[in-house]
Amino acid sequence: MRFVRKTDYAQDVDLFQHNGQRFWYGLLALVVLLAPLALDRFYLGELALVYIYAIAGIGLMLLVGYTGQVSLGHAAFLAIGAYTHAYLLNHGWPLPLALVAATGLTAVVGGIVAIPALRMTGIYLAVATLAFAVIVEQVLTHWVSVTGGFRGMAVPKAEFLVDLSGAGAFYYLCLGSLVVSLLAALNWLRSPTGRALVAVRDSETSAQSMGIHLAYTKGLAFAISAAFTGLAGGLFAHKITYLAPDGFTLIMSIQLLLMVVVGGLGSMHGVIFGAIFIGLLPQGIAIFRDSVPPTIAQIPGLEPGIFGLILVLFLIYEPLGIYGRWCKIRLFFEEFPLYRKATYKKQKSYLRTERLR
Repeated sequence: MRFVRKTDYAQDVDLFQHNGQRFWYGLLALVVLLAPLALDRFYLGELALVYIYAIAGIGLMLLVGYTGQVSLGHAAFLAIGAYTHAYLLNHGWPLPLALVAATGLTAVVGGIVAIPALRMTGIYLAVATLAFAVIVEQVLTHWVSVTGGFRGMAVPKAEFLVDLSGAGAFYYLCLGSLVVSLLAALNWLRSPTGRALVAVRDSETSAQSMGIHLAYTKGLAFAISAAFTGLAGGLFAHKITYLAPDGFTLIMSIQLLLMVVVGGLGSMHGVIFGAIFIGLLPQGIAIFRDSVPPTIAQIPGLEPGIFGLILVLFLIYEPLGIYGRWCKIRLFFEEFPLYRKATYKKQKSYLRTERLR
């Protein structure tokens, strides 16, 4: 078992708690940097998609996992970022400037959406964000002069000084964007505003009594969350190379929510675990369709049904997600053979109203 001896107050906000973490994260960084030397084009594309999902997951994790605000409409923010980025590129904007503009516009839209959404909580907030996603889908369909409607919109090649559309170059572009997004999110969470998010999530009444402005904090969380998702949308546009309204439906929003829940709410590690899970799940479903009788493989709505089933099973049997399970396994081996069996016993969860009895 490792004991971390703290001799400085700054250690409480360090990104790495001890040298062991520095070693393993450094080894992971070396592996992902050298991955293009060992993997072919297909696997590099899949990893790039995982990185894009992770960036969008960071945005949703800040809103759901750290602020406690449920959203079923993040596919709309992904669409706004993708269409804005593609539109600006088609009008001659350079890639970095178009990506920054798409991120900024999505953040503004997120802040505007937060104004009426702040009046709602729980299921009502989820329904409101779902309605926003439906509105955006209709706008993408009928604003033909900008989005192309059902005809869609072609996305120009990713180019800035050099060609970034190749498998290896685009892989490093997505990897660099993910690293920057993770560092930005982690540093923001260590700031007073980031700590205010967690306070709002745990108890709005207690947070307000400590002087935290609830409306400002929630609105800022919506805007920052939308900004990260818009950035992911810009990269996602290059990944799929052609945009259409039916690519940003409710299924995409459920996938993003499934990612943060399955990965582990309230943890940036959970974002990465969830992104890997979501990135591999469609391939697993495709293999499942090939291995079962056609009568089962051709069932309508099989994919969203599997997504929903996985989400329900995780909420019931593993509410802390994949990262929570990994923490339990790691603790088991750290304490072995002195572990206590009751340590890993599932605890009863109480509703907020039951805690006040």
